[in-house]
Amino acid sequence: MRQHEQVPHIALVTLVVSDYDEAIAFYVDALGFELREDMALDAGKRWVVVAPPGAPETGILLAQAADDAQAARVGDQTGGRVALFLNTDDFSRDYERMRAAGVRFNEEPRTEAYGTVVVFFDLYGNQWDLIEPRT
Repeated sequence: MRQHEQVPHIALVTLVVSDYDEAIAFYVDALGFELREDMALDAGKRWVVVAPPGAPETGILLAQAADDAQAARVGDQTGGRVALFLNTDDFSRDYERMRAAGVRFNEEPRTEAYGTVVVFFDLYGNQWDLIEPRT
């Protein structure tokens, strides 16, 4: 493969949110993500991308609900299942930082065959796993 050639990868995952600015604040301030893009589009829409620091290929597109059907999906985009998985190289550091920032957790941290994990809720109630994978 040539040096600058792109391989297929997931670039963005969309999360429908109620409000751009409150979603940005949660992902940046509470989860420690970076705001990668925030660009005005037509009809009051914005192109807003957040991502964990150092995650060059994958980000989250925060899309403000545009109608009642989309608004009904905010916080329950996967039918109550864990929606996204956030890997960490230091579970204790990130868990404690998130707790101090007011992130709600569904349980106490636990050790599984695949690593240390805890389920948390984003601003709207979508469930996430914070995981430090076993090496």
